[in-house]
Amino acid sequence: MYDRILVPVDGSDPATVALDHALAIAASHDATVDVLHVADTNVPSQTRIGTDVIDALVEEGAQIVADARERGEPLDVITHGEVVQGEPTEAIVGYAEDNDHDLIVMGSRGQRNLNEYVLGSTTDRVVNRTERPVLTVRDVDAATDYPYETILVPTDGSQQATEAVALAGEIAATHGAVLHLLVVINETPIGIDAESAAAEVDAGDNPTIQSALDHVDADVDVTTAIRFGSIRGEITDYAGEVGADCIVMGTHGRQGFDQRLLGSTTERVLRTTPIPVLTIGGKRQ
Repeated sequence: MYDRILVPVDGSDPATVALDHALAIAASHDATVDVLHVADTNVPSQTRIGTDVIDALVEEGAQIVADARERGEPLDVITHGEVVQGEPTEAIVGYAEDNDHDLIVMGSRGQRNLNEYVLGSTTDRVVNRTERPVLTVRDVDAATDYPYETILVPTDGSQQATEAVALAGEIAATHGAVLHLLVVINETPIGIDAESAAAEVDAGDNPTIQSALDHVDADVDVTTAIRFGSIRGEITDYAGEVGADCIVMGTHGRQGFDQRLLGSTTERVLRTTPIPVLTIGGKRQ
């Protein structure tokens, strides 16, 4: 299901963790990995050595790309590398579009302070601006193995969520993984706690889950659940309970300041869960 994977690299630990995960995916699917370094044109970097003028960021990027390509050799993964100049987000999104990548894999530290949250990292911006699937991998000590064995898909019945269900179903079918479909209702019935409310609801009768099941192959092992409470909190808690290896979610393109400040559910999950999050359907005017 993957033929060509794009991995932006900058020499940081999160980027290296993401690269190793991408290489494992590529090895499993016999895919090619394109390693990309963007020399940010907003940063002054030209210097003179003798009579030659060189760009220090381009020189540094070439070494980062060379080192990244070497990591693919033990896995016999074909890797290509390139250094381009430009604004990082625009360069990554444009490169993926121009080269028809099936997947973008990026690292993230999971920003938490307000300034970083408002400004957003390059990974956040790519997630919101590309229509291509983006796998965000956190910089954590315990790396997630691939292929995944347990996949979680929160769904609300939206078009973006439906696309996420279909993609997760394809991954589960390919690798024999268990697929969990989760609906979170952020209003608890009056006079009853969230745990009791969930226990009394039959997930099999929920129309959102029934609709989601229509997009999953009948041979896939599917578990369904309904939770009441904070949407982001219930998603991350449920992922921990079932031992999910990956969360697959749809996302909307957040463009306005107020929307970015508040953050979507997907953005909040990206910042708080330690496991990889695969997003799809990010671009929307």
